[in-house]
Amino acid sequence: MRIRAFTAFLAVSVAMPFAAHATDLEVTHWWTSGGEAAAVAELAKAFDATGNHWVDGAIAGSGGTARPIMISRITGGDPMGATQFNHGRQAEELVQSGLMRDLTDVAEKGKWKDVIKPQSLLASCTINGKIYCAPVNIHSWQWLWLSNEAFKKAGVEVPKNWNEFVAAGPALKKAGIQPLALGGQPWQANGLFDALVISVGGTDLYNKVYKDKDAKVAAGPDMAKIFEAADQARQLAKGSNVQDWNQATNLVLTGKAGGQIMGDWAQGEFQIANKKAGTDYTCLPGLGLNQTLTTGGDAFYFPLLKDAEKSKAQEVLAATIVDPKTQVAFNLKKGSVPIRGDVDLATANDCMKKGIAIIAKGGVATSTDQLISADTQKQKEDLMSEFFNTSISVKDAQKRFVSLIEAAD
Repeated sequence: MRIRAFTAFLAVSVAMPFAAHATDLEVTHWWTSGGEAAAVAELAKAFDATGNHWVDGAIAGSGGTARPIMISRITGGDPMGATQFNHGRQAEELVQSGLMRDLTDVAEKGKWKDVIKPQSLLASCTINGKIYCAPVNIHSWQWLWLSNEAFKKAGVEVPKNWNEFVAAGPALKKAGIQPLALGGQPWQANGLFDALVISVGGTDLYNKVYKDKDAKVAAGPDMAKIFEAADQARQLAKGSNVQDWNQATNLVLTGKAGGQIMGDWAQGEFQIANKKAGTDYTCLPGLGLNQTLTTGGDAFYFPLLKDAEKSKAQEVLAATIVDPKTQVAFNLKKGSVPIRGDVDLATANDCMKKGIAIIAKGGVATSTDQLISADTQKQKEDLMSEFFNTSISVKDAQKRFVSLIEAAD
């Protein structure tokens, strides 16, 4: 990923699109934490600057809570102007049902195929050769966030990788510190597990299981090691007693927990709390083991509307989301990486720069949201939630996981 000087960025930055007819446009999303709200404000400000007005439709809770509400509104004839989904197949059925608008003309005008990197992001928006969404960021799950204060209190050095973190667990417990923070929502346990697959098991194992859907590999000894690592995580996470992901992050940034496996959106929470990377907290991409990150993230889809002015405003919003100035402002607050390779990120913190460097070197893998269907993902979330909250054995959990991979689509 190229990072140009800020002056050069200003010189090449395209002009923001301005609306011929200003109108209100409701935008639904599930970004409600402190860091997320600050990032959304940047999108709203950029869209309002076009003469239109962003009507915020935030839905409290996770994507798992928000998506059914969004889908119900669209299929029920009460569509919003734009809505967030993750990169991948979450809106696939809505597109196939003819309920989402084609953005191909907007994409061609903005030369999205030339500027959006990696190309897999736009590929996830493309169905039957037409583009149906505007990618807004790149998020990766494979991060271990550590509280420097917690490890100092426990009298051990800040770990350099997942294995050292596991080894430090007893010292943290002895000091009265929660070793691993994990919220109760199923998607968090699922994301933690997948981070172990790619970071502990390696990229080849990850691709064989989720991309190739190789059930034999899923049943093999390499995956058995992942379930053993997940069992270690399960033991370290006992006692978290929080529900939302940002509550778990707060345990780390206040020194009440040693660490958390969470996507790079956790950076937003550290930033809004005025915590400094490298001083107050440590971030380990790839859990300090494998310099590969998945390039998932978020995109906005635009339901078909009968109102001509609102339809025009949808085009303006789509162009605004991809605009380089908006990309920088939003992603610096969100903790994610821009979807463009031609923007300046000189003001990014150390953790974001680590992620940018890995992606720039080609250390990327496709997210599970893009590799498996929403139904399969939900089944996997249910299994991982059960695994982390009950005493189901490692062998039984792996056996059920194999069945999911065999039936995955």
